[in-house]
Amino acid sequence: MKHTILNSIHREMGGRMVEFGGWDMPLHYGSQLEEHHQVRRDAGMFDVSHMTVVDLKGERVKPFLRMLLANDVDKLKVPGKALYSCMLNEDGGVIDDLIVYYLNDEDYRMVVNAGTTDKDMAWIEKHAEAYRVNVTPRRDLAMIAVQGPQARDKALPLLPANLREFVADLKPFQAAWDGSWFVARTGYTGEDGLEIMLPEEQAGELWRKLFENGVAPIGLGARDTLRLEAGMNLYGSDMDESVTPLQSGLAWTIAMDPADRGFIGRPALEAQQRKGVEKQLVGLLLTGRGVLRNHQKLFAGDREIGEITSGGFAPTLQTSIALARVDAGALDDIDVEIRGKRVPAKVVKPPFARHGKPLVSV
Repeated sequence: MKHTILNSIHREMGGRMVEFGGWDMPLHYGSQLEEHHQVRRDAGMFDVSHMTVVDLKGERVKPFLRMLLANDVDKLKVPGKALYSCMLNEDGGVIDDLIVYYLNDEDYRMVVNAGTTDKDMAWIEKHAEAYRVNVTPRRDLAMIAVQGPQARDKALPLLPANLREFVADLKPFQAAWDGSWFVARTGYTGEDGLEIMLPEEQAGELWRKLFENGVAPIGLGARDTLRLEAGMNLYGSDMDESVTPLQSGLAWTIAMDPADRGFIGRPALEAQQRKGVEKQLVGLLLTGRGVLRNHQKLFAGDREIGEITSGGFAPTLQTSIALARVDAGALDDIDVEIRGKRVPAKVVKPPFARHGKPLVSV
């Protein structure tokens, strides 16, 4: 397995280590439930150094990214502004979901998922050649996400002095940088916070200083329950190459205007729109007893209409929730098959919780 630069510190702090996408990562440091509440109520930090930072440079990098991504980087006008997008194959299937940052017209930064890095890099490099874009995976950088209502206040004093003023003024989905330090006001929890990219050799010191300043280490377990409550998709569960963004609750990430922008997967998406999207991603709130889990089957009466893609107990709501792919036009109330029994659930619109507060109720 691969190890991030912080691996030994996770073990020192009592992290229970598990395999995740080929990486040795902390599942939790004692209590997944307490870690979840720590992020919703105060501040927690995640080692996300297993994700891959990719720098893209060249005179034609902007038209390259407008062709590569379903969302349109032409929306990005202010240096540091970020954009969430899917990268699609020719059939409209999702190769990966990612964030891209605009530095200038010839310089962009992208962050891709750990488990898809190899295929992502092969796909990007294959298409970059015609545009003469220089593609550089930044293996020299670590990445720490600090999330929660107190995250920015606790992290800001620990940043390089010449960055603090700029980071303090960042709006959501913006970044500031100086040298090899790059700080973005982004995250994967539904809370405010920062994602800090920095040289690997400086990551251990920052992690320890954050800990001393009251930021708790958080593992993969709470990261998953936090993102699920926030209604955020997980690649490989809620979408993959077999489904399009239109079937994954991600239609908002597709820029069909201007009509003359050709991007990979566009013809397939247009064909799906003309035909009508047969499946949709919805939120589920369990109203009966049990726990929602991935791949449980869903029914409207006697008709099977889909399955859960991500499910689990939501600590903020104190009930079970899920994202599920179901037939388009499914009823508000459906049944989940749990251990051979049908249990009622209610269809709701994600997110389920953000900024420490539940947004739906049974």
